[in-house]
Parts: sequence; C-alpha cells; structure tokens
Amino acid sequence: MPRVHYLNATYGIRSWLLTTDHKRIALLYLAVVTFFFTLGGIFAAMIRIHLLTPEGALVSPETYNKLFTMHGVAMVFFFLIPSIPAILGNFLIPMMIGAKDVAFPKLNLMSWYIYVLGGCFVLYSFFTGGLDTGWTFYTPLSSIYSNSAVTPAVIGIFINGFSSILTGVNFVVTIHTMRAPGMTWFRLPLFVWSHYATSLIFILGTPVIAITLLLCGVERIFHFGFFNPAMGGDPILFQHLFWFYSHPAVYIMILPAMGVISEIIPTFARRPIFGYSFIAASSIGIAVIGFLVWAHHMFVTGQATYSALAFSFLSYLVAIPSAVKVFNWTATLYKGSISYDTPMLYALGFIGLFTIGGLTGLFLACLGLDIHIHDTYFVIAHFHYIMVGGAIMGYLGGLHFWWPKITGRLYPEFLARIAAIVLFLGFNLTFFPQFILGYLGMPRRYHNYPPEFQVLNVLSSAGASILAIGYLLPMIYFVWSMRYGQVAGPNPWPATGLEWRTASPPPTENFEHTPVVDWETYDFVNRPDLGLATKPAPHLAPSHEDD
Repeated sequence: MPRVHYLNATYGIRSWLLTTDHKRIALLYLAVVTFFFTLGGIFAAMIRIHLLTPEGALVSPETYNKLFTMHGVAMVFFFLIPSIPAILGNFLIPMMIGAKDVAFPKLNLMSWYIYVLGGCFVLYSFFTGGLDTGWTFYTPLSSIYSNSAVTPAVIGIFINGFSSILTGVNFVVTIHTMRAPGMTWFRLPLFVWSHYATSLIFILGTPVIAITLLLCGVERIFHFGFFNPAMGGDPILFQHLFWFYSHPAVYIMILPAMGVISEIIPTFARRPIFGYSFIAASSIGIAVIGFLVWAHHMFVTGQATYSALAFSFLSYLVAIPSAVKVFNWTATLYKGSISYDTPMLYALGFIGLFTIGGLTGLFLACLGLDIHIHDTYFVIAHFHYIMVGGAIMGYLGGLHFWWPKITGRLYPEFLARIAAIVLFLGFNLTFFPQFILGYLGMPRRYHNYPPEFQVLNVLSSAGASILAIGYLLPMIYFVWSMRYGQVAGPNPWPATGLEWRTASPPPTENFEHTPVVDWETYDFVNRPDLGLATKPAPHLAPSHEDD
C-alpha cells in the first residue's frame, strides 16, 4: 500500500478529529493555540489602549482587572506552555529520532482533547462574567472575595494540566525507546534534549499546580479553610505551592525555545554547535535547579532572612546554565559562514532579548533591590523579555525554520524578514520603557497612574501597535504560502537533522525505510548529501572545544 503525505491523506473533519498521526495532531494544536494567542493579544491591546491616559479612558477599574487576568491566563496556560512542545515538539521529535510516531499515539490525541476541554471551561469563565484575580489566583482573593467566574477557570486549568502531563510522558517514553539505529543519546538534536528536560518538568511540576488550584476551587465552593486565615488556613502556603510549579513553568516556556535556537544557529552559521554536551547538560541543569528557586517570588512575604538568602543564591545559580547556552551559541557564530535568513533573524533577536531578560532577572534575585521593584512594571518588562522576547521569538523562529517541512511550501522571504525586524523593534519599544516605569515606582496591575508616567506609557502603547503588525504579517503570509508558496523540497536550508531526509510534507509514517544514523550531530563537513565540501574549510573546522 503506497504511503501518502499526511496533508493529502483522507479528507474530512472526522479524519482529523480521530487521527493518531503526530503531525496532524500538531496541526490541531496549532489551530487552537493560535486562537488563544489571538484572544490574549486582543486583551493586551485593550490594556495598552486603556493606559494611554493617566486616568484610563477605555474601561472601568473592574473590567481592567479582568483584562490583565484573562490576558495572563490565555497566554501562560494556553499559549506559552503548550505552543512549542505541542506543535513543533509533536511534529518533529519522532522524525528527529527516526521514529514513525510517538510511543502512545492515542494518548497523544487524547492530550489534545483534554487541552480543548480545559480551554472551553476557561472560555466559559471569560464570557460569563470574566476573571479578575490575576493569572496567579492568589488567595484569599480567588478563594473567598472575588465575584468573578473563578471556579470554571480553575477547573479548566486543572483539566489542562493533564494534557501537559500526558504529553511529557509521551515524549520521555518516545525518546527513550524509539530512537533509530545509531541515534545515541549524544547524537540527539539539542531540540530533543530541551524537550526531554521540559517533559521532566511537565511530569514532576504540573501535578502541584493542578492540586493547588483544585484546593483553591474546593475552598471557594465548599468553604474549606486551606488558605483562609479566618479558618486556620495560610494564604502564604498557596504562594509556595503555586510558585513551586510556576517558576519551573518559566523553563517549560523557554527551554523548548532554546532547543529551537540550538537548531537554527548551527544551520545558518554552517558550523557545528560549540560545546554540544554542555548545552545538552545545561538543559537538564535548568530543569533541576528550576525547582529550587520558587521563593524568590516571595521575598516581601516576611520569610526568614536566611531562607531568603538561600533562595537568592539559588536564583543566581540557575542563571549559569542559561548563560552557558548563550555563550555557546555566540561561540558557534564566531567565524561561521552566516546567512541572515528569517529563522536566523529570529534566533539573533532571541539571543539579544533573552540576554536582557536574564540579566534583569538577576535584579529580582537581589534581596534589597527586589523590595524596591517588586510588583512594579520592572517585573512586567522582565517577564515579557523572557516570554515574548524569548519564548515567542523562538516559537516564530521555529515556525519559519520548519514551515517548509510542515507544508512543503516556502513563504515570501523578503516579507518574512520585514516582519521579524518589525516585531523586534515593536517589542523593544513596548517593553523597554516599562523597565524605567518600574524603577521609578509605577505598580503593575493599576488601572491609572500619575501624569508624569504618561510619556513612557504612550511609548509602550505605540510599540504594542507595531508589535501587533509583526504578529499579523506571519499569519497572513503563512496562510498565503500554503496555496501559492514555492515548492520547498526536502531540505531547503540545507540542514543536518533526520527530519530533513524525508519528503516535505513528510509521509504518514515519516520515512520509507527506518534510517540508520552514522554521522555526528550538526556535521556540516562530512555530509556530501548537503552539497557542502567534504573537507572542512578553515572557518568550518570544528575546534577541540566542540568535542
């Protein structure tokens, strides 16, 4: 029976809704994740329009509270956490290791249905009164005092957690058991290493936030006293439980993006990645140390000084594995034969913005300075430099890098480069003024502000409009390219991974024959199939440090 491309297989909605093909499931995720991204973006746009004037002219204070809460919930739980793992990870990991599918295809499809079900509960809360607690759901506001639709939102996020757990289990088992002959652990693409580390956080961390929000919902419905101080509960306990997951969740959002950058940099520098084993180990190091730093979000809660010092030290320590990655990416670029295609522009933007976000994170790890800038716009700016400047830049870079593999079509390169530049400029104009606002003392989550802060807020809102154009352009030309784009071929860049050694789009079972891996990862020198020289040019020769 001839194998057919997954895009051209059986037509009809039913064939998609019952599919167990990991590539189709990735595209199902792409559709729903894009919806939540658009919804979160609309809420963000309304926030920035409201803050154009000091008194806030667009919505009431109560509605403003709901806007920033719904923006955070949609973006964090339903876009940032699932975007790269559920879409690019689902699509690519089996192909990258030479497998026909993930280990548990039906479980993979069930993960998507669970994600959609959780999203429906959250949408119900959005459109039946809204949500006003902040995306952190701090008690006792969320469990006692809020009059908004907290309960369906909590149930939705609780359900969605099972999607993350099942995806993590699927990835771990797939990577352990389904690698092609010759695909040893240290021949795995760094994209796979980053998802392996992310999956460990999914499995170990997600149950904590699920149970925490479940307790919050139970307290709200049945009036138990888990976090209510009037009944002997402890609201600080909620913060400990919440941040024990939610700080590792930052690395759920950023580790996959780091994996994307680790694929793009060597491909467009035409040079083996510098320090492969150090980058792989740093992914695991981030996953481990990330579980030990949660209380740096709580320096102003009255915790013991020695405890705060310990968490401050650990917060500095977790920056080291991230710094290793940035150093090694930069070293890979050194003397590389760099081509500035669109994925590379996103990768370079990621390095710059993530570095700024990481360095400003050190300010928040400093006990004395954190007291001054805690709960100000400095925190908002830092978080978005990591999440938007890091995770979303990595996500868009990955979409542009693998779009020819996903669809078999090329997008308009010139327009894509313009979009990448517009997005970079719009992002910095949006969020860099917020560092200054925060340092000057403007609190976050306030619907109004003193008139002396208006200029910086207008700059931020103007940047948001430019940023929106940077997001809208890829949506337009990606859809256009699916019908009118130039045929891509199996390896348009050219790149070294196994996913590039099959058709674009790939057959249903990925490969006609099980591949045998007999080359090292990112070997651009000894790969005649790439059309490159078999003898290394001086600037392509791997150094001893790369081993």
